[in-house]
Amino acid sequence: MYPILINIWMTIGIITFVTLLIISAPYGRHSRSGWGLTIPKRLGWIIMESPALYLLWIYYFLYDGFNNPVLIFFLIIWSIHYFNRSFIWPMRIKKDGTMPVLVALMAFLFNAVNTFLHGYWFFLLDINYDISWFSEPVFIIGFLIFLLGAFINIHSDNILMRLAKNTEHEYKIPQEGLYKYVSSPNYLGEIIEWLGWAILTWSVSGLVFFFWTIFNLLPRAISHHKWYKEEFEDYPKERKIIIPKIL
Repeated sequence: MYPILINIWMTIGIITFVTLLIISAPYGRHSRSGWGLTIPKRLGWIIMESPALYLLWIYYFLYDGFNNPVLIFFLIIWSIHYFNRSFIWPMRIKKDGTMPVLVALMAFLFNAVNTFLHGYWFFLLDINYDISWFSEPVFIIGFLIFLLGAFINIHSDNILMRLAKNTEHEYKIPQEGLYKYVSSPNYLGEIIEWLGWAILTWSVSGLVFFFWTIFNLLPRAISHHKWYKEEFEDYPKERKIIIPKIL
């Protein structure tokens, strides 16, 4: 069943990617009417992201994952990311604003399926994650890439939050960090982060998650870049979308 589920999920991801290239997801700076009932954006983010946190803990309890130190490590770094994304980050963004319930529910579904695929890989397939995994090159390289991506993501988010705090309701052009080179370094960081995760877990579920991260965030980065150029006449022409000097 697992290969079938993976193939179906990848197909849905490709369809989602093409759709998002045509239609920007209607939240944040791309919010617009016509998408039905809305909820406060803080609540929306908690609904969207938190399934990835609590569902993986449920799998650990159900399948006794706490006996394996490698799986415990996976759980720790996964939980740090999603606790920040589910609870800390939403509390730090501006409290005003809403998002469509439909967007929150679709993201909820994505996180639920993605976490299920990881739980299936970790606990229902015979994957040999013994203590020697910590000395494997794939783990060491992947973890370093994961840390780099997390740093870029969090640092870039902090720049945006400071800018938003100092400018009330107006958007400004970010100038610090990797924003000197690309419009969405926060998305670049998250893509790098989950590439590292795919490598350090050496898992099909991690690889598919990496591709899904691109499917979701690359179209969003393109929309952001286009929005900046339309909103600001003085937007730096040399600034790329998401990869410095390249894209």
